[in-house]
Amino acid sequence: MTDTQVLESPSTSDTDTGPEVFHYVRKNKIAESAVMGTMVQALCGEVFPVTKTPKPGSPVCPQCKEIFESMR
Repeated sequence: MTDTQVLESPSTSDTDTGPEVFHYVRKNKIAESAVMGTMVQALCGEVFPVTKTPKPGSPVCPQCKEIFESMR
């Protein structure tokens, strides 16, 4: 099984009025994205550069959470 970590995806929708959510992404891609600005792909399929680290209790993307839990 591959390690994953939760990361925030920047909001790209102008209709998004809810709180920011964080996504599960492959752990080995996080540092590269943070340093080089490369894009990462979340379990739900969203693609974005790493810009933030979540705090405990931050909201998680429901699709990512469902996929991650099914992998266990």
